[in-house]
Amino acid sequence: MTSPAKVAVVMGAAGSGNMGQAIASRFIADGMTVIAAGRSTEELRAFADRTGAEYGAADITSEDELAALFECIAQRHGGVDVAINATGSGLLVPFLDMTGEQLEHVTRLQFIGSILFYQAALRVMRDGGNLVQISSATATIMLEDHAAYMGTKAGADHVIRTIANEFGGRGIRANSISPGFTDTPMTARAAANPALVAAFEQEYPLGRVNTKEDIANAASWIVSDECFMTGQNFQVNGGLTLRRNPRNAELAAAVRLARAAAK
Repeated sequence: MTSPAKVAVVMGAAGSGNMGQAIASRFIADGMTVIAAGRSTEELRAFADRTGAEYGAADITSEDELAALFECIAQRHGGVDVAINATGSGLLVPFLDMTGEQLEHVTRLQFIGSILFYQAALRVMRDGGNLVQISSATATIMLEDHAAYMGTKAGADHVIRTIANEFGGRGIRANSISPGFTDTPMTARAAANPALVAAFEQEYPLGRVNTKEDIANAASWIVSDECFMTGQNFQVNGGLTLRRNPRNAELAAAVRLARAAAK
């Protein structure tokens, strides 16, 4: 008898061409029933039309919207097997310039929202299911002017470990994936500058920065039945954490040199 397709929810898939959509597309190729989720109904509908995914709009910072999303999925499919949190807000602000409003926004999105998402998912998750947090190499190594982003990602990683410990008895696994610099809508401006990309690339032992597909491929294996790991942070970043991110002064110098060479 053929096993029914796994039901996967990918939160953060409401941005055209973003990492959440790359993961959702890979899960569809793997034969899963995928529900793409996020705030923009229009973009989710467009993605669903292109790929055959289902979709559901919900704000990750809203407990009520998350509950409604997962209750609807549970009614339709009987439960959830995989829940991925691929949301993020790339705040780049010097430490002393961060405002309370900015800090509250990032904290609600990347820390409080993450917990609310895990809670809603776990309430309808079948035994043997999987939670995955898309984190960041900067939760481990430094990048200047990125404190709120880095701190909340690191906090969410530790929450993932507590979930792995508490729900392992049900066969539920919880892990994080930490990309490095990746060309996504969130980094589009920097990724369009070859000098900036080159400055990052030289810090990667494998010689290139991340692609969205690197993360989608890793997620595919982590949620598979072949993966016997939980409570881990998978550093899917070409060895970046063996080295470091470039300093702001080095990035500025790389851009200046590129401009001078182009004249």
